[in-house]
Amino acid sequence: MADETTGDKTEPATPRRRQEAREQGQIARSPDLAAAALLIGILFMLKGFGPSLVASLKLILGQMLAADSLSNFDPSTGLLNLTRAMAIAGVAIAPLFLGILLIAVVVNMAQVGLNLNFDRITPNFAALNPLKGLGRIFGGTRVIIRMAMSFIKVIFVALTAYSAIHGRMVEIMAVQRLSFLQIFGLGASIVYSIALRIGILLFVLALLDYAYQRFQLEKDLMMSKQDVKEEMKRMDGDPKIKQRRRQIAIQRHLKRLKKEVPKADVVVTNPTHFAVALQYDAAKMRAPKVVAKGQDWMALRIREIALEANVPLVERAPLARALYKMCDVGDEIPEEFYAAVAEILAYVYKLNNKLPKAA
Repeated sequence: MADETTGDKTEPATPRRRQEAREQGQIARSPDLAAAALLIGILFMLKGFGPSLVASLKLILGQMLAADSLSNFDPSTGLLNLTRAMAIAGVAIAPLFLGILLIAVVVNMAQVGLNLNFDRITPNFAALNPLKGLGRIFGGTRVIIRMAMSFIKVIFVALTAYSAIHGRMVEIMAVQRLSFLQIFGLGASIVYSIALRIGILLFVLALLDYAYQRFQLEKDLMMSKQDVKEEMKRMDGDPKIKQRRRQIAIQRHLKRLKKEVPKADVVVTNPTHFAVALQYDAAKMRAPKVVAKGQDWMALRIREIALEANVPLVERAPLARALYKMCDVGDEIPEEFYAAVAEILAYVYKLNNKLPKAA
């Protein structure tokens, strides 16, 4: 009872509520997850494609700084050399760009799926209000949690970076005795080790952040029981509107009954629960056709209209039930009912002293 009055949000979000939030861009997403995945992916791709990239750059420099190239001042030759160098560099860099693009797409789609929301890029001049910006920066529990997480993240990153060089301090101190290539190799190895460890750490922290985002989103989307009732009312339609629609549908159906039942040759009844009006014109129909049918109250209205129009009523309970269930309005009766209906029509024609309609 308290939930009804206070509106406490104790119910999980409905699918409709989730869809509306998704359309508004309210989705659990961690930007750090994509950044960490890109960092790790770039490191592995550089390790795999780095030698070929260095070889390509070495080839380009060799061609550009060659004696023939430096002594040739022909513009067309220079343009040709530049185009060749760009092609070599493009082929070497293409796997890196394609890999980065693939990682970015896969990581973001894994988080949010395919969600094209143009409202997010629509200019929002209200967001330019500096007071609101300061409120978002310095106000709210979430801001404090974010700042605390960022501080903890910096500490973990520093410790991770230190762990990468702690065991190699002797090598770093002895760098003065190494050649240039050895120094370059040692530096690249240390940087790679630091970056890889930091990337893995950031990826783990980003996963935790994404889990927190999901938890917070679920909490924000929680609904009160009254909210659920209102949404169900919107989805199913207001009961008053549904009742009005039902009344309109009944009125239209009654109009059709008043138009079609008088055309019938006979109405087969249950006697009270079902009523099926049949019409047969030998010149136009292969078999008798159902022109109206109804159950309970609607069956009563069919009988009343039939009596007003002097259409005979014949009580055949099994046949009425079968025709009601198996035939729709406008259908010809199934072949298995030909004999039973023919007997009824013959009886009606004899009773009314008239012949069936013929061509």
